[in-house]
Amino acid sequence: MRLLLVEDDDHVAAALSAILAKHGFAVTHARNGEEALQAVLPTAQGDRPSYGVILLDLGLPDQDGYQVCARVRKLTTTPIIMVTARSDVRSRIHGLNLGADDYVVKPYDPGELLARIHAVSRRTTGPADDAPAGTGSADGAVLSLGAVAVELPTRRVSVGGEPVALTRKEFDLLALLAQRPGVVFRREQIISEVWQTSWEGTGRTLEVHVASLRSKLRMPALIETVRGVGYRLVAPAA
Repeated sequence: MRLLLVEDDDHVAAALSAILAKHGFAVTHARNGEEALQAVLPTAQGDRPSYGVILLDLGLPDQDGYQVCARVRKLTTTPIIMVTARSDVRSRIHGLNLGADDYVVKPYDPGELLARIHAVSRRTTGPADDAPAGTGSADGAVLSLGAVAVELPTRRVSVGGEPVALTRKEFDLLALLAQRPGVVFRREQIISEVWQTSWEGTGRTLEVHVASLRSKLRMPALIETVRGVGYRLVAPAA
C-alpha cells in the first residue's frame, strides 16, 4: 500500500517512514500543505496518484492542517488520518467534520497507528483495491495469487484449479493476508481479527495455523515470516 505522509519534521518523518516501510508500505513524504496538495493532484498525463491512506500532521509551517484536510478532501476520497498533539475533543470533532476518517493523538503507539491504517483502508476501499494488478476480481470476490485462488463468498481455496480443504480459521487467516499482498500484518492484529481475542497465550496457535497453510497449499514461500513483527503474503508469479 502506498501512503502519503504529511509531516514537517524530517526526523519524525524518517522514523515513521522506516516503521511503515518495515510493514510493507511505500511512503511519499510531503513537508508542508502545498506539497501535500500537489501530491494528490493529477499529473500532466492526467493520471491521479493512488494512495491507500494519507497521514496528515496538523502543525504545518505554511498553512493550518485543518485547511489542508478540507482542500485535500475536495480532490480525493482517500482516507485521511490526522496525526497531531491536539487532544481536546473539539479539535477531534472539527477534524472529523472536515473530512478526516480518523484522528490519532501524539505521542502514539506505532502498533495503534498501523492498526488504524489497516482499519480505515478496509472501511473505505474494496478488499483488493490496493493489491497488485491482476490479483483480484472487480468486486474483490475472488483473490488470484498466482496459482492460488481465494473465493471470499464461498470460502473456497484452490491451487492450480485443485481444491484445498482448509479449516475455518485457516481460511480466515489466508483471506486476511491475501487482501493486502506485500503488507506486513502484526501478530497482535492477526490474532485480534481472526481469533477475536488478544495476543496473550495465542501466539503458538497462530504459528501452527501458518505452518498448516504452508503445508496444505504446498507453497512454503507464500506466507513470509517477518521476524519480530508478523507475517505477510508474497504473491507468486502467475
